[in-house]
Amino acid sequence: MRDFHCCATCQHFRSIKLENGMKYFCSRLGYDTKPSYQFNCWKPTEIVKKLMEHEEKKK
Repeated sequence: MRDFHCCATCQHFRSIKLENGMKYFCSRLGYDTKPSYQFNCWKPTEIVKKLMEHEEKKK
C-alpha cells in the first residue's frame, strides 16, 4: 500500500488547470493538496485497488 498511498491515487483528488499553473485539492476535505501528499482518509480509485491486488498476488 505504501507504494500507492498518495493524494494523486485517491478518488477524492481533483486537479484544475489554471492560467498560472495547476491547482490540486481534495473534494472531500476541501483542502488544497499536492499529488504526493498523504492523509489517513485516503480511499484509492478502483484502478489503484486493482494494481494493489495484483502486487499482493505477486508476493
